[in-house]
Amino acid sequence: MTGPTGRGLLLGKVVVVTAAAGAGIGSAVARRCLDEGARVVLGDSHERRLGETRDKLSDLHPGRVWAIPCDVTDEAGVGRLIGGAVSRYGRIDVLVNNAGLGGNRPVPQMSDDEWHRVLDVTLTGTFRCTRAALRQMIAQGGGGAVVNNASVLGWRAQAGQAHYAAAKAGVMAFTRCTALDVAGHGIRVNAVAPSLAAHPYLSRVISETELAELAGREAFGRAAQPWEVATVIAFLASDYASYLTGEVISVSSQHA
Repeated sequence: MTGPTGRGLLLGKVVVVTAAAGAGIGSAVARRCLDEGARVVLGDSHERRLGETRDKLSDLHPGRVWAIPCDVTDEAGVGRLIGGAVSRYGRIDVLVNNAGLGGNRPVPQMSDDEWHRVLDVTLTGTFRCTRAALRQMIAQGGGGAVVNNASVLGWRAQAGQAHYAAAKAGVMAFTRCTALDVAGHGIRVNAVAPSLAAHPYLSRVISETELAELAGREAFGRAAQPWEVATVIAFLASDYASYLTGEVISVSSQHA
C-alpha cells in the first residue's frame, strides 16, 4: 500500500523537499505532495539517485517535478535550491526539511568529527534551509509552511544515539522558536517525530537484531512505512493545519 488517494490538499502549491531521492521518507513526501496536487522541487546530495527519482516522478506527474542537487551543509548550495525553485515555479509555499544523518556510537568512543557531522547535517542543515525559505516566503508577502522531520529520539533515550538525539531535540526546539519568529508573517512551522520508519539504508547504522527489537516495541509490531509519515507531513503542509504552528507531532505507535 502506498497511502490513501490524494484529495487536493496541496493543489497549486510549490513544495521543496530536501533529501528527497531514493526510497525513504523524503521521496515518499514528494510522492504524497504530488498526489495532493503540488508542484515539487526535489533536493538531495546524491545526484544519481536524485535523477532517478526525478525521472520516475516526472513520468507520473509531467511538468510538476524539478530536481536540484543540494548538500544542506553548503549555504551556497541551499541558496541554489531555493533560488532554483523560485526560478522554475515562481514562488515557494512549503519547505519540508527531511535531510538528516545518523550513526551508532557510544559517547566515550565518539569523535568530534562524528558529532559535528551529524549536527551539521541534521540540525544546522535544517536551519540553513529554513532561513533561506523563510526569507523567500516573507519577500513573497508572507504565508507558507515549513515542516521539519525530527524524531522521537528528541524525547526518548537510545544507546549510541547521543549525537542524533541531540540534533533532533534541537530540531524540535528550533521548530518551536522559529514558529514565533514568523507567525506575524502568516508562516507556520511544525515538525513530525517518527519513531521507527522502514528505510532500505537503516540497517547500515542499526543492526537487524536491534531493528527487530525496536519494531517489537511498537504497538502495531512493525515499523512505519515511509508513506505513513509522509501523510502527516502533507497534512501539516496543507491549509487543514492552518491553526497549528510550533508543534511537534509524534508519528509513532510506541506504547505509552
